[in-house]
Amino acid sequence: MNLPGTRSLRARITLLATVLVAAVSLLLLWLAWTLVRDSLDAVPRMPPGSTVVVDGVEVDASTLAEHLRVHARDRMLLFGSLAFLLVVAAAAILAWTFTSRVLLPLREITGTARRLSVESLGERIGEVRSRDELAELAGTFDDMLDRLQAAFDAQRHFVANASHELRTPLSVIRTELDVTLSDDDADEAELRRMGGVVRDATERAGQLVNSLLLLARTDAAGLGVHEPVDLAVVVDRAWRAVRREAEDRGIRASFTTPPASAFGDPALLERIAGNLLENAVRHNVEGGWLEVVTQPGPRWSMLRVRSSGGLVDPAAVPELFEPFRRAGVARTARHGAGLGLSIVRAAVAAHGGTVTAEPIVGGGLGVTVHLPAH
Repeated sequence: MNLPGTRSLRARITLLATVLVAAVSLLLLWLAWTLVRDSLDAVPRMPPGSTVVVDGVEVDASTLAEHLRVHARDRMLLFGSLAFLLVVAAAAILAWTFTSRVLLPLREITGTARRLSVESLGERIGEVRSRDELAELAGTFDDMLDRLQAAFDAQRHFVANASHELRTPLSVIRTELDVTLSDDDADEAELRRMGGVVRDATERAGQLVNSLLLLARTDAAGLGVHEPVDLAVVVDRAWRAVRREAEDRGIRASFTTPPASAFGDPALLERIAGNLLENAVRHNVEGGWLEVVTQPGPRWSMLRVRSSGGLVDPAAVPELFEPFRRAGVARTARHGAGLGLSIVRAAVAAHGGTVTAEPIVGGGLGVTVHLPAH
C-alpha cells in the first residue's frame, strides 16, 4: 500500500537524485566538449592556399579542417545529448525503484499507525527487512506501542474497578431509600437507621473519590513544593488521626522516630505516612501491634511501618501497590478504598524515592520508604 506521505517523500528523493545526476552529467558533457575542442584547435594548420586530395578530389585544406571541426562538434553534441538523456532516465528509474524498497519499512510503520485504535493496540510492525535506522525506528515504535497498550490496559482495569467500587455504596443508598420509602409505616427509628446507612455509604464513596483525585494529581504532576520536612513530625501528625481507632482495637504501637529530614512536598509526605499508618491499623488484627521507625541518612532518609495482620503471600506483594488491591486480593476491604499503597507509591515516585514491602512471618506486612534527604 502506497500512502500519500511516503509517495511524496519517494517523489522528492527521486527528483533530488535525478537533478544531481543531471547536473553531474552536464558537467561531464561540458568537460568532454572542451577536451574535443581543444584537441581540434591543437591540430597544426596548413599554409594558406594548401590543398589535399580526398577520395581523388582536390580540396582546400582550410575548408577541410573547418568541416572536420563542425562534424566532430555535431557528433559530440548528438551522442553526448543521447548519453545525457539515457543517464538521467536511468537515474530516475533506479532512484524510484530503490527508494520504494528503502521506504518499505516506513510505509509499514505509517500503515500500522493509521490502523491503530484503542481496540487494535496489539498490532505491531515486527521485524523489517532492512537493518538500518528505519529498523531501529520500527523497533522504537513497537516499544512505544507496548507502553501505550500497558497504560490503556491499566486504565481500563482501574476504571472498571473504580466503577465497581462506586457502584457498591450507590446500590446501598438506593436500596435503603427504596425499602424505606415503600414502607408507609416507617417510624422515626427506621428513618434514623436508614439515614445512618446512607451516611456511611456516602462517606465511603467520598473517601474513594478523594483517593482517586489524589492519586490522579500525584501521577499527573510533579511536586509543587520543595522544602525540608522532618519525617518524625509527619509521623506524629499522621498517628494523631488514627490513634483513637488503634486504641479501640487494642493495638500496641511502638515508635523509634529520631529526626529524619526529607526534601519534598509536606502535604504528600504527610499523606505517605498517613496511608501507611491507616493501613497498619485498619488491616491489623484485634490486639495486634505496629511499629514505626525513621532513620536519617546523608542522602536518603528512611520511614518503615511494620504491623501484624493476616498472612500475605510473598508472590502477591507487588500487587499490593496496584489500585484496589489488599493482601493479594482484588477486592478492597470493608474500610478504605484499596488505594492507600497506590497513593504511597505514586507520591514516593514523585519525590524520586523508592518503596518496598515484605510479608512478616506469622502474618502482617512491613513497608519501607526511602526519600531524598537533600
